[in-house]
Amino acid sequence: MAETWNKKEREKKKKQKKKQKEERKQDRLETAKSKDPNDIFSYVDEYGNVSSTPPDPTKKFAIKLEDVEIGVPKRQAADPADLIRRGTVTFFNTSKGYGFIEDAESKQSVFVHVNGLEEEVKEFSKVIFEVEMGPKGASAYNVKIDRGEKKPDKKVEPKAEVKAEVNPEISDEVKD
Repeated sequence: MAETWNKKEREKKKKQKKKQKEERKQDRLETAKSKDPNDIFSYVDEYGNVSSTPPDPTKKFAIKLEDVEIGVPKRQAADPADLIRRGTVTFFNTSKGYGFIEDAESKQSVFVHVNGLEEEVKEFSKVIFEVEMGPKGASAYNVKIDRGEKKPDKKVEPKAEVKAEVNPEISDEVKD
């Protein structure tokens, strides 16, 4: 059976690739034998940087196993007064039962659902609320209207009265 030219070319390319692959394999084996075993290792210094030089044994210090924390450290219980926030209702759709409150301190928008309301709110109402993290982000609950029960921090002194004399000539011109 006669071989076609195309078939001969494919066979030739196959043999050439196989030969190149074998040469690369031999090169890898030769360079692996000639490499210094110390070049294979990497070290981490006291600052966390990777280096090729081994660490200085004089800088070594002991770590107690009890001091090592794996995972997230335990959070301190938050003060309930810190959880209460104040803000303004920027949008509320009563037919759909949701809206958004702008936090007075952080100026962030917080989602609120009708189930989180304790009193009926309208747009631009000043409110007091608490925030919890839901699956889609922060959401407000225990939302109440802010009745201004906050005590003033500083004592406000009454302003002195200012009496002004009225010039009759000027007051007549203003009336015209």
